[in-house]
Amino acid sequence: MKTLLLLISNLLFLAPSCSDSTQKSIDTVSEGDLKMIVAFENLKFTRPVDFQSPNDGTNRAFVVEQEGIISVFDNNPDVTEKANFLDISDQVDDRSNEEGLLGLAFHPNYKENGFFYLNYTVSSSETYISRFTVDPSSPNKADPNSELVLLKYDQPYGNHNGGQVTFGPDGFLYISVGDGGSGGDPKGNGQNAETLLGSILRIDVDKQENGNNYGIPTDNPFFNSTTKRKEIFAYGLRNPWRISFDSETGRLWCADVGQNAYEEVDIIIKGGNYGWNDMEGLHTYKSGSNSPDYIAPVLEIAQSTGDKSITGGFAYRGSLLPDLIGKYIFADYVSGRIYALTENADGTYANEVLMDQDQNISAFGIDQDNELYICAFDGNIYKLEQ
Repeated sequence: MKTLLLLISNLLFLAPSCSDSTQKSIDTVSEGDLKMIVAFENLKFTRPVDFQSPNDGTNRAFVVEQEGIISVFDNNPDVTEKANFLDISDQVDDRSNEEGLLGLAFHPNYKENGFFYLNYTVSSSETYISRFTVDPSSPNKADPNSELVLLKYDQPYGNHNGGQVTFGPDGFLYISVGDGGSGGDPKGNGQNAETLLGSILRIDVDKQENGNNYGIPTDNPFFNSTTKRKEIFAYGLRNPWRISFDSETGRLWCADVGQNAYEEVDIIIKGGNYGWNDMEGLHTYKSGSNSPDYIAPVLEIAQSTGDKSITGGFAYRGSLLPDLIGKYIFADYVSGRIYALTENADGTYANEVLMDQDQNISAFGIDQDNELYICAFDGNIYKLEQ
């Protein structure tokens, strides 16, 4: 495997130049001792953007398709059928390359309450964060009439929607939100904590307070502010397409898609300001100044390398890939490279190229055993093998 030390950012999450028509289906890609193989040979998906496990002991997998469909199937390489868990394609606006049904998260007590949460865009140029409930008569079917909209916010343009929803070890729901789109953050949302845009949000879905279908954790950084949005956990982000928690350390990883020069990987902390649009990666973008209040990325990758749209992944905590344990695995949608980021003893980070391959990787996911899966726009779900 080739090892590189790189510095990091991007343009758009799903680069328009990489259309589905250019995709080539593959069975196996090998590099060194590592292989990327099709995980479910008999199943195909259309623009899969999320892979989730309900962690309810059933060993099922759920795949989100951007048009508004969620499929469920047994997490078995020989599975031949998938069930239609939920279809809200009539509600979802996926007309632009970056809109649609973008994220799925299961409640930590899903086995008992049947609640799951979606992040999707609608035709009124808004993002909805909604709760749905499983059909009590069938574990493989959701109740389409059970929607409870928790939160909605305007999207000024059709790109930079973020899209992840995930529960933290604290039981709160974290939501990744882009800067509202266009190019260069023309509305200055990244540095404006009076808007939800350009941020990571953190809400309590088990409470209903102040006329909202959610509560605000009292230790959120702006909980006592009279002007800044209390839902914000961190801000100064451009398009945090994928975020994830390390299941062992609780660290929150974020891959933030850059503008036109740098991709970046961030470690998100409460109250952190990550600099956009004054900064792109480690470099000044708008203001020409680097505030000491800005938190620098742990990795930046120059787009001159061919990486132009970072896809965030996971800190690997499975058992089938022992050489990768503890490393943050991510990719670039445009170049197809898959990376592993390792923290050194001195707190710096070393980034190694695990594999060069041709697929447009849109997302990563993990199953109930913390094994890693890869969503690609050729319609396959892949996994890595050593």
